[in-house]
Amino acid sequence: MTFVETKMEIQHDHSDSRSVNEVGYQSWTPENLLVDSYHNDIHYFTTRWDALCPYIDVTEEMLAQASKPLIVYALPPDSAFGQPIRDWYGLVDVSSKEFWEESRRERKFRELDKFFRTFDITESVVPGKTLSVEDIYELGGEHFANYEIDPREIEGFVDYIRNLDVLIYQVRSPEGELVLSDVSIVMPRYNQVYGSFCQWNRKFKNKSPGLFACLLASRWAAKNGYNFYNLGPVGDYGYKSLFVTHHEPIYSLVLADPDHPLVLDPESPVYADFEESDLNQIYRTRNAPTIRAEEAVCAAIGF
Repeated sequence: MTFVETKMEIQHDHSDSRSVNEVGYQSWTPENLLVDSYHNDIHYFTTRWDALCPYIDVTEEMLAQASKPLIVYALPPDSAFGQPIRDWYGLVDVSSKEFWEESRRERKFRELDKFFRTFDITESVVPGKTLSVEDIYELGGEHFANYEIDPREIEGFVDYIRNLDVLIYQVRSPEGELVLSDVSIVMPRYNQVYGSFCQWNRKFKNKSPGLFACLLASRWAAKNGYNFYNLGPVGDYGYKSLFVTHHEPIYSLVLADPDHPLVLDPESPVYADFEESDLNQIYRTRNAPTIRAEEAVCAAIGF
């Protein structure tokens, strides 16, 4: 497969780099906008909200000032930017009676409740503006290290939640050992709660603490009138299928020289995620529908 070159529709802006720009839930300067990313030894850039935040807004100015190659994942579904990639957000329709009463889920949820019934569960909803980078590291430092999440992405998360509430669960064993810390962003604009990260104790792996965290957050979302709990990207996370009822397209964009090694490498994220025609395609030309999970499975296996 060979990418075709397309004309980029943005102009470079040489405005004062010290000014702070605002878009959506985000603030940025040219100095803090980007994070260094790598495919093998090939260097490219992503944004500082990439790892932990949903629905990243962009502007023409931002794209013009950013270094290339640049991949921006997870643009809002109602944005004018980006194309659907080969992955989906996994949505949990917590408002659906069918979701809670489906036999396989109901059985698993009872098993989880039974195991954790003697554990101490702490639930809190806090304004994001009260949380510092240090607070977030305390909740997820091991998780960030395991998944090589850049410190700039933690700063990006703290920036993103300034005007949003954050749902935090912590679960401790009867002996006081911390089992999990789970952090989600409350997103009224999209009628959902977004699961940003969950750090859990490997000692309790056989009891599925990650699934229990999803169950707690789903119940909170339903109780508080939200339609969906968003599990984040699900293409590489089969265990999330227990919860997923709908697949929502993830819109993204890639800006790069057609001759750059990232574009030419058939194993790079450009090939994994994008169609050939998406290279340097800034503005949205197609939309993908949100579909029920079982329809997505059938489409993936060719039925």
